[in-house]
Amino acid sequence: MSFPGKYLLLPLALLLFCSAPSRAQFRAEAFSQSYNDDKASPKDTSDRLFSFKEYFGALGHKNTTRVGTLFAGSLVFLGSYQIYNKHYWKLPIVYGTTLGALGAGTYYHLTGRQDISKWCWVGAGVAYWATLLDGVISYKPNDFPQPGKATLYSILCPGAGQIYNKEYWKVPIYLGGMAAAGHFWAQNEVQYQRYRRIYKEATDTEVPYTGPIPASTALYYRDVFRRYRDYSVLAFFAVYLLQVIDANVFAYMHDFEVNDDLSLQVTPAVVGGDMSYAFAPQQSPALGLRMGLRF
Repeated sequence: MSFPGKYLLLPLALLLFCSAPSRAQFRAEAFSQSYNDDKASPKDTSDRLFSFKEYFGALGHKNTTRVGTLFAGSLVFLGSYQIYNKHYWKLPIVYGTTLGALGAGTYYHLTGRQDISKWCWVGAGVAYWATLLDGVISYKPNDFPQPGKATLYSILCPGAGQIYNKEYWKVPIYLGGMAAAGHFWAQNEVQYQRYRRIYKEATDTEVPYTGPIPASTALYYRDVFRRYRDYSVLAFFAVYLLQVIDANVFAYMHDFEVNDDLSLQVTPAVVGGDMSYAFAPQQSPALGLRMGLRF
C-alpha cells in the first residue's frame, strides 16, 4: 500500500462508523428491544422449587414429580419415595427400623442407660439415611443422566454421584481428600487436647506444676492446634461440597459435545494485485501470512 493510502483508511473507518446504518446499532431503541418473546412460566420462579400440590399428587399417583421434590418431602414424610415407587412392601421395614430404633433410644435414655440409647439413635439415623438412599436409587423414570439423582447421590454418599456419572477416576480424589482432612482433624485434636491439659495443669494454683513446658508455651500450641483442627473441618466440608457440585455440573454437561479437533493453522499467502482494494487498484502482489483457527 502506498504512503498516502495508509492515512486514507482512518477517515474511511470514521465515515463508515458515523453512517446511518452503523449509528442505528447504538440508538437507544437497540438497547430496549426484546429478543425473547417467551412468557415466563410460574414453574420458573423460586416459589415453585417445592409444590405441595405436585408432591401429594405424585404420592397419589396422579402425576409424576422431580426427584428433588420427593427428596424434600421424604425428609419430613418418611417413606414418600417408597409410596411413589409403589414399593409398599418396604414401608414396614422403613418405619420399623427407623421409628423402632428411635423409640428404643428414647426408652433407654429415660431409664438412664445412656450407652445403649446412643447406639439406638445412631441406628435410627442410619436407617433414615438408608431409606432416602433407597428412594433415590429406585426413583422412576430412570433415564440417564439425571442431574437431580447425581446431586442427591453425592449428598447421601460422597463419590456416588461420580459413579453415577461414570467418572470413576474422580472417586479416589474426593474420598482421599475427605480422608486426609479427617486424618489431620484427628491428629490436631489429639495435640489440642494434650496442650489444653498441660495449660490447665500449669495454671492450677492448688497443685504445683513441675512439667517441662511452661504455661505460655502450652497456651500458644493449644491455640495453634485448635486453629488447625478447625481448618481440617473446613477442608472436609469444602471437599464434600465440591464433589456435590461436580456431580451436578457434569451430569448436566454429559451430552455436551466436546470436539478434540482444535487447531491453529498459519500458512503463507499471496495477496493479489487486483481490484479488491478500492484505494490501491494498481497494487502489485505481496507475500503475507494466512491464519485459521478451527474449533
